[in-house]
Amino acid sequence: MAVTGNGCVSNSLKLVDIEGKGRGFVAAQPLKGGEIILRDSPILTYSAFPFKPRRQGLCSSNSRYCAQCYRLLITGEGTLACPSCSHPNDALFCSPKCQSLAFNSTHTPWVCQSLRYLWNCSVLVEQQPEDRQVQARYLVAACNLAMISPSSFQTLMSLDGGGPQSGPRDSDAAAFLHTIISSLPFPEGLSAPSVEITAALLSKDTCNAFGLMEPFSEHGDRSVRAYAIYPNASFFNHDCLPNACRFDYLDSGTEGNTDMIIRMIHDVCEGREICLSYFPVKLSYPERQKRLLDDYGFSCFCDRCKIEARWSSEDEDGEDETMEGEDDEMSNREDDEMSNREDDEIQHEGDDDFPHAYFFMSFVCDKENCGGTLAPLPPSNVNVPNVMECNACLSLTKLEL
Repeated sequence: MAVTGNGCVSNSLKLVDIEGKGRGFVAAQPLKGGEIILRDSPILTYSAFPFKPRRQGLCSSNSRYCAQCYRLLITGEGTLACPSCSHPNDALFCSPKCQSLAFNSTHTPWVCQSLRYLWNCSVLVEQQPEDRQVQARYLVAACNLAMISPSSFQTLMSLDGGGPQSGPRDSDAAAFLHTIISSLPFPEGLSAPSVEITAALLSKDTCNAFGLMEPFSEHGDRSVRAYAIYPNASFFNHDCLPNACRFDYLDSGTEGNTDMIIRMIHDVCEGREICLSYFPVKLSYPERQKRLLDDYGFSCFCDRCKIEARWSSEDEDGEDETMEGEDDEMSNREDDEMSNREDDEIQHEGDDDFPHAYFFMSFVCDKENCGGTLAPLPPSNVNVPNVMECNACLSLTKLEL
């Protein structure tokens, strides 16, 4: 298939229009578990940190991460700062190579000057929520992309997420941020995007940005250190029981550490849609539906959601009829019913041979506080067969056959 922007899509995928979903990838041939079907490089990255966060204890800058590759900076190792930043800790680099790349791409003199302006923009940093400050960072990155790579900017604008007339769900955000971005020192002959283009850019970000995550920890939730938009990965639709999952190796010492790698979780047949889960699969039905509606603007009607919606409806009906004092009995009965349902799923429900219970037993990491998705290592003469890798904690486990 044709590749847009940077990235390598295998010939095993085909981009098609899918009814009710827009564009999406389907298998152009039978695919094997562990098979790498996409390696994609971002066209745009930006920090997830606000400029001057008000929450006590939150890091006030990007001082933990390289501003180019977003690797975790190692204490004691030499780091380089941007000599022009008024807040140098906002632009630290892990190596001369990253610093040089940044000055010609993500941290150009215009970006540096614009970030200095935003740091000192009191109406933004003192009166606006932190997510609005991060949106301002994104718009600076998008405007910079238009200057240094017009073709990549056109790729960004071609992604799904609504056209210039649709605007983001929060139109006030677009109007406010347009006034902020219009105040930036654009080069002679160039001007800030219109309100309509600003709205369209925000909608592209909402629907297509992937979080570059902090390292896994058993003691707390993982947070986002940066966001990235990829030219091809954005076409994968969501499913609450996915057949593929995303891997990244952000803190590796290899080049291209911000690349996204998509691997198959299990075998699928030709013509099957290839889907990711946009969040950990262990979330409950109400949590998943709320997150999809709030963050992406749609409700999910995948096979898993159809089943769990019926369960939720049955539970609500049961609660209406429950008399006071029967809570323990009801709870026990629900536990029994859930167990029976799971047993029944293994034999009758699910997508081909991968129903709920089997999926959670085989493809969800059981490491404490993880809940990541397991996929086989890519088939090769080097990798041991039946070894599963977690896409969150990156631990390896042997699949018991």
